[in-house]
Amino acid sequence: MEENTKEGMSGQNAEEGGMQFGQIVPVDINKQMKSAYIDYAMSVIVSRALPDVRDGFKPVHRRIMYAMWDTGNLSNRPTKKSARIVGEVLGKYHPHGDTAVYDAMARMAQDWALRYPLVDGQGNFGSIDGDRPAAMRYTEARMKKLSEEMMVDIDKETVDFQPNFDEELMEPVVLPAKIPNLLVNGSSGIAVGMATNMPPHNLSEVVDGIVAFIDDPEITVDGLMQYIKAPDFPTGCTIYGYDGVQEAYRTGRGRVVMRGTVEWENATGPHGKDRLVITSIPYQVNKAEMVRHIADMVKEGRIDGVAEIRDESKKNVRVVLELRKDAMPKVVMNKLFQYSPLQSSFGVNNVALVDGRPMTLNLKELIHYFVKHRHEIVIRRSEYELRKAKERAHILEGLLKALDIIDEIIALIRASKTVDEARNGLVSIWQFSEVQAAAIVEMRLRQLTGLERDKLQAEYDELQ
Repeated sequence: MEENTKEGMSGQNAEEGGMQFGQIVPVDINKQMKSAYIDYAMSVIVSRALPDVRDGFKPVHRRIMYAMWDTGNLSNRPTKKSARIVGEVLGKYHPHGDTAVYDAMARMAQDWALRYPLVDGQGNFGSIDGDRPAAMRYTEARMKKLSEEMMVDIDKETVDFQPNFDEELMEPVVLPAKIPNLLVNGSSGIAVGMATNMPPHNLSEVVDGIVAFIDDPEITVDGLMQYIKAPDFPTGCTIYGYDGVQEAYRTGRGRVVMRGTVEWENATGPHGKDRLVITSIPYQVNKAEMVRHIADMVKEGRIDGVAEIRDESKKNVRVVLELRKDAMPKVVMNKLFQYSPLQSSFGVNNVALVDGRPMTLNLKELIHYFVKHRHEIVIRRSEYELRKAKERAHILEGLLKALDIIDEIIALIRASKTVDEARNGLVSIWQFSEVQAAAIVEMRLRQLTGLERDKLQAEYDELQ
């Protein structure tokens, strides 16, 4: 009873003192809504939906890669449980839903979703028919050799780091990205008021284009298209028409028409029937839904001449359409392209973050920003290695100098009561630096041999 009275009194005093708790502050609802919406929109744009032009990653993918690299989950080591990887990402870097992280990681392991998968998955990671991956407790994963190239030199101060969500750890703002990931794997995402949809490309062609740009920074988009011909979709479909590709490369926006591959197998024997076999499908098309759609079109009579449809796919796509004897294969093929997802379009919209701001980029600009990023990485790596070499050379100079007067130094160290006294003596008597003095005090006896001295001299000469 007494405690309640005290609480009531304290609350009353708070009200009399200016209502520190629960104080109502009048605001303009229009300004408040505008401010809150802009904050939300920028959060979605920068921290969730759009990739960075430099490494081609959204924050969730970057954090997955960094967590796997940081825990030693590399391509030459055993796979780890997906649940463990997801937990590492959630607990250290990405405080969101576990499903979002696992779905992002699973997609990075799907060879029909990414032109060059970055995660080596073991277990059921879904299918081109739209099947979901198995639960994360059942699957395992590790980095691909290619994704390790995205991390090369990250420990050489090549990129900036920022505090994680609870400011206990540091995470990279961007990856060094030796691979032009945004161009070779593309990206897609829906932000607030904008979206991105970037197609994948062939790595060899992209590298040739980058080399051509480095050799001639004034090269035009049309010049780059001599090297980078068109998108390279992982499902193996054919690009139908080139106008959309050219428009996308020149402006950053365009419509690329894709067609699945259909092979016409002639009938054999007197009772045989012709058949059409689908061996590839357009990018991002669900094969099972496509087969159902074709079957519905056949039932409705919009696609005529098909007697039976069978999905014989195993590792590769193989959908067989048995034709009636009176069917004309070419006509049926054209109807398939007209009425089914076997012909689909990819709406190119090259929107990526440049210095934290969303921009629509053409082919040359995409290459320019990647090369600019790699240029900065190489400079920062060289500065780091030079500094480390100078620091090591400075220590070696001290060790080599110490070996020339080793008897006097041993006498000083034996006469010193503490390590600090020995270090101070080395600095004051022989003008060693603090760093050199510390290295001399920690010198091992084996370094007094002639062979070890030669090794030190050889290392110093190599550094110089």
